[in-house]
Amino acid sequence: MKKILVAILGVLFAAPSFAQYSSGGFSLSESSVYYGIRLGMNVANLTGDAVNTGAKIGLNFGGTVGLRLSDTTPVFLESGLYYTGCGTSKDKNSVSLNYLELPLLIKYGIQATDDIAVLPFIGPTFRYGIFGGKTKIAGGTKFDSFGDGKYKRADMGIKIGCGAEYNKLYLEAGYQFGITNIADWQLVSGDDASVHNGALFVNLGVNF
Repeated sequence: MKKILVAILGVLFAAPSFAQYSSGGFSLSESSVYYGIRLGMNVANLTGDAVNTGAKIGLNFGGTVGLRLSDTTPVFLESGLYYTGCGTSKDKNSVSLNYLELPLLIKYGIQATDDIAVLPFIGPTFRYGIFGGKTKIAGGTKFDSFGDGKYKRADMGIKIGCGAEYNKLYLEAGYQFGITNIADWQLVSGDDASVHNGALFVNLGVNF
């Protein structure tokens, strides 16, 4: 994992050195397609009928592609594929939920200066749980987080935030909140439990 992170960081900081500098990986004045890579972190939590309610730091990385939707207005549709770590942690209890994530974001480009573009965004995100996620409870018990009677793999949420781009370097921050109930168990009362993902996120990247 450490070697992978070092390689990703190397690409992030090396890419601008051989790319032609301009204001953004796209132009706000003409139609275009752009590509990007992202690396960052989530400060995640679970809300609802969760055993633990503390924040958990998770890794967030992937690739993006964006397309301008209008010739007259700087509106873009951005998607891509991410690995994202969610869950919760408190005391000696923790839940790790690893996902592949596909966002569909609408971005609006604002040319703040000759070199800086600001891009607020909002849109749905679709996730599917993958291997590696573990639930740990006090006493050392550990088991897979996904499965019957645990957490559902499929999840959907909404992302909202804002990005800024300077000479192809891109920085974004925002919040994602889950709208799908990912709990797959019942409460003592017999009612279905309700748990939702949530996370603050910060990503650094490069657009081409």
